Amino acid sequence: MTTATWQTHARATPDTIQQWWVLTTRLIIPSLKSGEFLASVLAPAAFTASFYIPLKTVMTFSGNGFSSYAQYMMPLVILQAAAFTAISAAFRSATDSVAGLNRRFGSMPLRPLVPVAARMSANLFRLLISLAAAVAAGYVIGFRFRLDAAHTLGFLLFSLLIGLALTLGADVIGTLSKSPEATSQALVLPPLIFGMLSTGLAPASQFPEWIQWFVRNQPVSQFAVGLRALAGDTKGNAGTVSWSLMGPSLLWIAAIIALCLPVAIRLSSRRA
Repeated sequence: MTTATWQTHARATPDTIQQWWVLTTRLIIPSLKSGEFLASVLAPAAFTASFYIPLKTVMTFSGNGFSSYAQYMMPLVILQAAAFTAISAAFRSATDSVAGLNRRFGSMPLRPLVPVAARMSANLFRLLISLAAAVAAGYVIGFRFRLDAAHTLGFLLFSLLIGLALTLGADVIGTLSKSPEATSQALVLPPLIFGMLSTGLAPASQFPEWIQWFVRNQPVSQFAVGLRALAGDTKGNAGTVSWSLMGPSLLWIAAIIALCLPVAIRLSSRRA
């Protein structure tokens, strides 16, 4: 290969970082200009109010073993905020798929994983805003981090890891979807059902005996248990962070990623 040919080939080689940045800003900047990102701030506040205000008195009377109901239910606010971000992620990936952008990207000199990486980066941006808003709303109603800085950091990173796993799964579902609106509507139900039938709002012992096994072991409950242990509580009933306590929730996250990541790679690697 001559020097001139090599230089021409080098100029034609796609700049992966630049491609990723351009596609990421394509998703982020319009949401900032339109005020769409405000939904990531307002949704956690709405979740907090809708859970805390109607249930505080009832759950304080019934008992949950924690110093306050805010301390007990805060994990569910975090999880609902992550689920809301995931639903938005599914809508955007479905919109790109239906609009033919994925096929168009496949015919362009783009690295195969750049589009999905850009979507996940934009999802991460929205997720960070949503989780920050959730923690701020929790502080308003009385939630506090009761342990050291390492546990607090662990709480935030664990919340982020859960959110990324959910958004990855939602991105795959949206990419496979034929209708953004139908996908968004369908994905509203699972977080609602799993949230209501979990230990996020009440201990498993307060559910009918025939469903307690499901309430204890489903992923939302396991995530909530891990988040409570990382946040701590003055009464000492939040549990101690250990492999036996955190293991089930980490296995759920690993299972979601192991299932969805290969599919995301396969879908992103398709070429027109």
